[in-house]
Amino acid sequence: MSDPDSEAGHGMKELSAGADAAGTRLDQWLAAALGPDFSRNRVQALIRQGAVSVNGMAVTEAKRKMAEADCVTVQMPEPEPAEPQGEDIALDILYEDDQLIVINKPTGLVVHPGAGNWTGTLVNALIHHCGDSLSGIGGVKRPGIVHRLDKDTSGVMVAAKTDKAHKALSEAFADHGREGDLKRAYVALVWNIPARMAGTVDAPLGRAADRVRRAVVPGTRDDARHAVTHYTVLERYGQADDRSVEAALVECRLETGRTHQIRVHMAHIGHPVVGDPDYGTAFRTKANRLPEPLRSQVAALPRQALHARLLEFRHPDTHMVMRFEAPLPGDMAEIIEGFRKL
Repeated sequence: MSDPDSEAGHGMKELSAGADAAGTRLDQWLAAALGPDFSRNRVQALIRQGAVSVNGMAVTEAKRKMAEADCVTVQMPEPEPAEPQGEDIALDILYEDDQLIVINKPTGLVVHPGAGNWTGTLVNALIHHCGDSLSGIGGVKRPGIVHRLDKDTSGVMVAAKTDKAHKALSEAFADHGREGDLKRAYVALVWNIPARMAGTVDAPLGRAADRVRRAVVPGTRDDARHAVTHYTVLERYGQADDRSVEAALVECRLETGRTHQIRVHMAHIGHPVVGDPDYGTAFRTKANRLPEPLRSQVAALPRQALHARLLEFRHPDTHMVMRFEAPLPGDMAEIIEGFRKL
């Protein structure tokens, strides 16, 4: 890591564009100007965060075109730690032995360090709890991690404590239970009642325009990834005289494991997850039609109502099939009970 006075150091840095900068994208030019410590992705994150100004005006568009003599000011971030450090973060441990650890991940907990979340992650908690026993196959930033849940998705996760366990579990997750014993089941509260009690969404996923979200895309696109979700309706809610407040509790099982897969697929078929801040915004007004106190409970939900309820896999050492379930978190359970009363 460079010293604080270099390009990677903390503080304000001013750069002036030469004639060769004219017409190039801001993120492209800035990544080259800041040097090897700053990837283009990291520069784009700084721009999104409002840390970059051009000629005294904050810029949040990475694709902004540069002009000769532009003055670019960057609020340099604190140096990133070379390796995650252990942090005393409480874990809800469902099972643990010398090969692996199974936890019930709470909402709001990021799985591994990354842009904007270099501390306070599940990895930091696992390092503190497990010490040096975590498998290193996942890399410096992701020791022991074989699968992920979104920050605001709760539920069952397993992490590997040895390289042997990491290899076996990673292979099982890559196969998604097609030939092995892996089973994963999620519970989601979605808007509207599906016309069929069970169904399959087979639609490729790729990056959306903002590069953070995902979207259903044509299979011919370069970034299109095969994605299949199976769903079953568990409960249906609503009032006979007002279909505008209908919702359903569904179980989703993954045949593939793409980023945001359940959230994107359910929104794609007209059943976005309640509370989803990325894929359910068009349905926010539906909560206004609900009776109190359910209306206030749904409006106050800060995240998607999605929970990883079940995880089943074969133990990499004993070869026994192990099954773990996590109860619904309080906020989801409360809202579901409110819908039942409709």
